Amino acid sequence: MDIKILGSGCRQCITLEEHARRQAAELGIEPSIATIHDPVAIAGYGVMRRPALVIDERVVVAGRVPAAEEVRSLLMAASQD
Repeated sequence: MDIKILGSGCRQCITLEEHARRQAAELGIEPSIATIHDPVAIAGYGVMRRPALVIDERVVVAGRVPAAEEVRSLLMAASQD
């Protein structure tokens, strides 16, 4: 699984990354996690509001920090695809 956090590196971005790492670990998923700060690269995903969570090259959340439980659900759904 490939996870990307798109954002400026702000506190919200850090929180989103923490949620993703923690929930993946609890689910036993060993993803590749990257943070993308480059505005041009972020725009390439069609994201206008940050932070954003990308799982396997699909934007699943943008413009907000989802609760840890929502991140868990998104990871579970992506792992079943």
